[in-house]
Amino acid sequence: QVQLVESGGGLVQAGASLRLSCAASEGTVSSYNMGWFRQAPGKEREFVAAISWSIANTYYADSVKGRFTISRNNFKNTVYLQMNSLKPEDTAVYYCAAVKTNWGSTRLAELSPTGWGQGTQVTVSS
Repeated sequence: QVQLVESGGGLVQAGASLRLSCAASEGTVSSYNMGWFRQAPGKEREFVAAISWSIANTYYADSVKGRFTISRNNFKNTVYLQMNSLKPEDTAVYYCAAVKTNWGSTRLAELSPTGWGQGTQVTVSS
């Protein structure tokens, strides 16, 4: 079992960049496909990006494709989300999780995410 801690959020202006980190406080991320998710106020938590345990494969939600990049360093037991060209609609609490099932899906329920941390707040002002 893995338990995760997210960091790196903040308040930025539209067009700026942020890099989020997701470190394992218990267990190791190297055995898992990993994902980033976000939850905006009043909305359901949604899929953002995922990376395979082997680093070879990634995929993204359409809303962030071309702007966000997911990566990982298994030696550092950490997963990253580089966010460029941020928009006000990217404002949300961002979470990472291990993705257990249905690789390739963008539906949170189908991915069976586990190991949620407390999240990190990203606020983008216009």
